[in-house]
Amino acid sequence: MARPLRAEIDLDALRHNYRLAASLAPGSRSMAVVKADAYGHGAVACAGALAALAPAFAVASIEEAVTLREGGIDQPILLLEGIFEAHELETVEALGLWQVIHSDWQLEALLAYEPRQPLTVWLKLDSGMHRLGFPPAAFIARWERLRQARDKTCDLHLISHFASADLDDATAFNAQHEVVEHVRQQLGAPICVANSPATLVKPQAHGAWNRPGIMLYGSNPLEGDLPAGLTLQPVMTLRSRLIAVQTLDAGQPVGYGGRWRTPRRSRIGVVAAGYGDGYDRHAMDGTPVLVDGQRCAITGRVSMDMLTVDISHVPEADVGSEVVLWGKGLAVDEVARHCDTIGYTLLTGVLPRVPRVYSRSPKSDG
Repeated sequence: MARPLRAEIDLDALRHNYRLAASLAPGSRSMAVVKADAYGHGAVACAGALAALAPAFAVASIEEAVTLREGGIDQPILLLEGIFEAHELETVEALGLWQVIHSDWQLEALLAYEPRQPLTVWLKLDSGMHRLGFPPAAFIARWERLRQARDKTCDLHLISHFASADLDDATAFNAQHEVVEHVRQQLGAPICVANSPATLVKPQAHGAWNRPGIMLYGSNPLEGDLPAGLTLQPVMTLRSRLIAVQTLDAGQPVGYGGRWRTPRRSRIGVVAAGYGDGYDRHAMDGTPVLVDGQRCAITGRVSMDMLTVDISHVPEADVGSEVVLWGKGLAVDEVARHCDTIGYTLLTGVLPRVPRVYSRSPKSDG
């Protein structure tokens, strides 16, 4: 019998979330971000499920783009960090990729390259995050160089990234957006600046392109709740079973170091899932799980292959009972808060030994 832990990936939910993103910005084209193996969900499967909907995809590296092309994905693919070495321009051209340019060495490498046809370029503006890109004056100068290199480049776009579009306090977002708007108006440039939170609640940032990412996978990227009427569906449900049950008297330690002790006579369920699967070892006592659909709490430290939960109030729970670690019925963002992290890290942290099991309706295309 196979170990019961699995990550169930609901591709219909993925498509629902993409349609929601697109509906919020009807004047924009929505590029689906599938970097980091589609945030842990499987890039080829997810891109394939979105192929009839999404006009383009975005990844972090050449390797991720190659995986999509080898998986049969034909849409344009944007390299969000551009090339890492000049020789990668050959692959960019061969695979018909779009590239971000954020550094002078990338710009010079492109201008020294002799493409058979001009390449699509997205020039990165540092609008205030101070991570990648050119500050406004330098950006405008580089834009002009690329615009004049008609044998090298075509279809120039301005791309930038918001550091705080997710926050309730819009002060920093507004400052960045003002920088973007100033440069956009000077150049008449098509822009792509709206990430998931900006797609959801900052329509003023919607551009020629938006690039929703984490929201596609059902995680709420906002500091607060989603706006009324908007519903994201969880795409990944991490599901396992109880493999043992212990009945312990009051005051007994559970797990490594005895961090948690039974407050009363207790039934403790052992779940086949641990940090060796990507479940966060920092999960605190009280982190929620669902056992046979009922909320229970993690007790004690997460082990490499197992974790323990208090099932004293679920008398029918026993070996073989189903356990949902996050997903349908239990938001990954709630679990993340108990681990002092964010949903992104939990989803992308699910390790390869956890099987991904995909489902979709046969009538869900288009």
